[in-house]
Amino acid sequence: MINRTNNTNLIKTEALRLGFSSCGVAKAQFLEEEAPRLEQWLKNGFHGKMHYMENHFDKRLDPTKLVPGAKSVISLQYNYYPQEKITTDTYKISKYAYGEDYHHVIKDKLFEFLSFIQENFGEVDARVFTDSAPVLERVWAKKSGLGWIGRHSLLITKQKGSFFFLAEIILDLELEYDHEFKTDHCGNCTKCIDACPTDAILKNNTVDGSKCISYFTIELKEEIPKSMNGKFEDWMFGCDICQDVCPWNRFSIPHQEPQFEPHPDLLTMTKKDWEEITGDVFHKIFNKSAVKRTKFSGLKRNIGFLEK
Repeated sequence: MINRTNNTNLIKTEALRLGFSSCGVAKAQFLEEEAPRLEQWLKNGFHGKMHYMENHFDKRLDPTKLVPGAKSVISLQYNYYPQEKITTDTYKISKYAYGEDYHHVIKDKLFEFLSFIQENFGEVDARVFTDSAPVLERVWAKKSGLGWIGRHSLLITKQKGSFFFLAEIILDLELEYDHEFKTDHCGNCTKCIDACPTDAILKNNTVDGSKCISYFTIELKEEIPKSMNGKFEDWMFGCDICQDVCPWNRFSIPHQEPQFEPHPDLLTMTKKDWEEITGDVFHKIFNKSAVKRTKFSGLKRNIGFLEK
């Protein structure tokens, strides 16, 4: 028991040293309560054309299918709230995509973290994840005591807000487990529901992903439905509306990650600049950004849709 406590404290100290905002640990086990919720969400078609969400149903619910013999799930938060924001009358992208692609930035830190664990605890079988595999990240973060899942389906942490990336290390090392965060501090607040222009946030703490602006501007590869005309409020890549109106995000503080700093041109582009953007400018501004996921053609499609 003493070793487990010491090992857990050592891991949490290293997480903070690497720049993670919070670290919690949960027991690796089948997510029995989530199985019917996930099944119903898929049956309702809330994943839209994101057919990959239908794959690996068992792996999404059972971490031991991702790492055989897994004992623990380490959940981590990494702040991405920017110092400077796009506030002028122009087209907008989600704050998480201002700087370099978080998949690469955080994965590098996770591999460094894993090396530290193996150097200190010997041969440990483990895998690292950050929005890149069938892992129910918000559920594990909640089970690890990092916060609760808000009406907008994102993890909210008291006195910190929700502008965080989530990451996990699933490993076969037994650690000291944190208590699940069971209190919902959203109370009677419905600001995110009321503010969503496409009615994607439902009243039962569920998000219809097929109606989300982020889905249309990032995930959907075909033409955006005409029924969405005039509803995107100038968002050309992703959307932060539900987070921007959340009272808990008054506690957000700017990140300290140089790799998340935006390209200088990003904050000065006008609507006209975006409408006339060339492939060269796109690659200059978004060379290492997650915006590359939608490609130049996808961003042009989104801008064209907003122009109508």
